[in-house]
Amino acid sequence: MKKSLVFFVVVVPLFLMICHPTLAANLPPSRGGVLPMITLPVPEDPNEKEYLGLSGGGFFRIPQIKARVVIIEIFSMYYPKCQKIAPGMDDLYYLIESDPDLRNKIKLIGIGAGDSRYEVDVFQKTFNTPFPLFPDNDFTIHKALGDVRSPYFIVIKINQEGTPEVVHSELDSFNEARAFLELIINASGLK
Repeated sequence: MKKSLVFFVVVVPLFLMICHPTLAANLPPSRGGVLPMITLPVPEDPNEKEYLGLSGGGFFRIPQIKARVVIIEIFSMYYPKCQKIAPGMDDLYYLIESDPDLRNKIKLIGIGAGDSRYEVDVFQKTFNTPFPLFPDNDFTIHKALGDVRSPYFIVIKINQEGTPEVVHSELDSFNEARAFLELIINASGLK
């Protein structure tokens, strides 16, 4: 019984991933892995641009954000849980920004899976979200991240060579701002 259970739990999924690489490619980024290359538009809002440490226009990749750690929230405007935690995410932003030791080390962004620019703007205005939100109306980024459900959190540490190492990747891992911040600080090794 145990051998057949091991076979179906370990061997069959491994075989499927080897034989069908698209199945393996569709997994969320895992801890210790590298974040897929994601391209986002440089924000038009000068405050958001300054917050991320970006200049000019066009597009940027997440490792270009001037920070040691980037928290990425995959959200959906229409999902009640994303709406419910939005005030707590705002609290997280203010906790980070009010701490001189963390202010320039940790940055937050949100990516609206399936949301248009209009929908992201409505979400941002409704919840007074102080950090940049980006639309992903065609699910391109969502697919690159493994078709994760929302709210999903990916935290990356930008290494000295500029590679974005995943230090946290989990569905619905946000409950309270201070506890989540401690989790991120510990996972990234900032303190």
